[in-house]
Amino acid sequence: MMSRTAFLLTCSSLLVAPLAAQQRSGPSPFAKVARSVAAELSGKRALATVAFVEQFFRLPGNRGFDASIDTVAKLLAKAGYVEQSKATPSDRLTYRVESRPMRGPAWSPIDGSVTLVGQSQPLLKWATNHNMLAINSWSTPADGVEAEVVDVGPGAEADFDRLDVKGKIVTGETSARNLYSRAMKRGALGVLAPQKLASYKKPEVNRTAIEFSAVGLDTLNRGFAIFLSTAAKETLQQALKAGPVRAKVVVNTIIEQKPERTVVAEIRGSKLPAERFVYSAHVQEPGANDNATGVGALAEMAQVAAVLVKGKKVDPARTITFLWGDEITSTARFLAEDSTRRSGVKWGMSLDMVGENTALTGGTFLIEKMKDPSAVWVRGDEPHTEWGGSPIKASDIWAYWLNDFVKQRCLDRAATTKWVVKANPFEGGSDHTPFLNAKIPAVLMWHFTDQYYHTDRDRIEMVSASTLENVGNCALTTGLLLAGGTPATTKAALTEFVGIAEKRLATEAALSRAALVATPGAATLAKETLTLETWRDYYIAATAKIPEIAASKVNLTAAIAAGQARIKAAGNKGISSLR
Repeated sequence: MMSRTAFLLTCSSLLVAPLAAQQRSGPSPFAKVARSVAAELSGKRALATVAFVEQFFRLPGNRGFDASIDTVAKLLAKAGYVEQSKATPSDRLTYRVESRPMRGPAWSPIDGSVTLVGQSQPLLKWATNHNMLAINSWSTPADGVEAEVVDVGPGAEADFDRLDVKGKIVTGETSARNLYSRAMKRGALGVLAPQKLASYKKPEVNRTAIEFSAVGLDTLNRGFAIFLSTAAKETLQQALKAGPVRAKVVVNTIIEQKPERTVVAEIRGSKLPAERFVYSAHVQEPGANDNATGVGALAEMAQVAAVLVKGKKVDPARTITFLWGDEITSTARFLAEDSTRRSGVKWGMSLDMVGENTALTGGTFLIEKMKDPSAVWVRGDEPHTEWGGSPIKASDIWAYWLNDFVKQRCLDRAATTKWVVKANPFEGGSDHTPFLNAKIPAVLMWHFTDQYYHTDRDRIEMVSASTLENVGNCALTTGLLLAGGTPATTKAALTEFVGIAEKRLATEAALSRAALVATPGAATLAKETLTLETWRDYYIAATAKIPEIAASKVNLTAAIAAGQARIKAAGNKGISSLR
């Protein structure tokens, strides 16, 4: 990859001479902030926080969730953030822990095991199968229960009607929710529910992996549901074929009424405090990568931001907000509860599964983009992930520059670290979604595919300190640059964006020409022409929004017009090449 200086020099030629001359006259404002962040941010420190959080099975209000919230609050206080109720007008760094009643109780798993009577080793045990207990399972007596295991086959109502399951342990092939609901109504003690992993999770290899999931909270018939891995299911089925099977089950859980808590930390903007860049990382979910890594990375970023502000290395004009809470819920609530606050939120970023050791988990680091033309015409090196996305109409495209700005900050770091950076079209499902629903530009930083996604193989050994450092650096650099909103940053962003647009338009034209070769004809020509026209118009419209970066007045009228002319010419050149 060309050097940062060479890249800026190349892009600068695309704009009017005064702007180009300014870009060549000194160091990049992007590089200056990135160096300041890199000098302080530690992947190892972030990993230590991840290691603390990942030991807990985290659900809103439960004991592991609260322990994670508490450790984030302690890290913030140590970094110099002042608890908001004690803050003075001069305190620029503040935090608060919000608490709200929940509709239902909080469920905390403590321990569990399943042993087939007559076998020396447990079929499953909590220490090695962290997701074996279905959410909302009740405890057994302290010394457990022992009972016959009954196989109800497909598990339909008729299958249950043919068997007496009262006082027994039930297994079968229907969903865990159906199995548990039907068994409990008939007086069973609990159920052993097989699971089937998606193919990308490599069930033929990860034979002991179990996904976390839930059953309905039955407050009348208080039983347990335990998920069986592929290996555990086969062992149980073999035993059942040989004759009657009894199992001893021990379950220790706590179900209690607790509040849901959210940590909100802020660095107040020096000039435009009502405007915000907001980060969000969800605490719930029991995995290491999903999403203890988001919690740990964001905690490290908040600490480093405090160091840089207190050391006068950066001075964000806008407020920077850091959120830790319940996925989607906390972010949506932050935006909905205060319309004045929401109106000042200019950009959002979600950190979700950001620390993966990809050599072990698979997949790659991804930036999930806002809805751009790649979500309508999915092709090239930006395919959908196995998570998948719903069809997007061209009318849903949001012309904006944030996708490319964030990706370039990551590519800058990748140029010196050999970090692999890719992007995917919008799919949804994490904390970027509430921002976008509220018409606030936002992106997601994540990894996919992960063969251990949502399984109990997602443990600390699957996390990489260097990945946490890479993501943390780029995420914080992005926020500091946009919250800073200096004229130099705004002008450099315009220069960069036009260069990126020209490169993308050339790439899309090449893909369209290849499509015409593969499927010649008028229909293909019409489709590919529309595709290139849409990309061209997208970049022209997005360029006009670059001034939103500026926190103070900067005149870019001539530079924007020149840049748009270059983009239009590049787009038209690609369209002409199809004929």
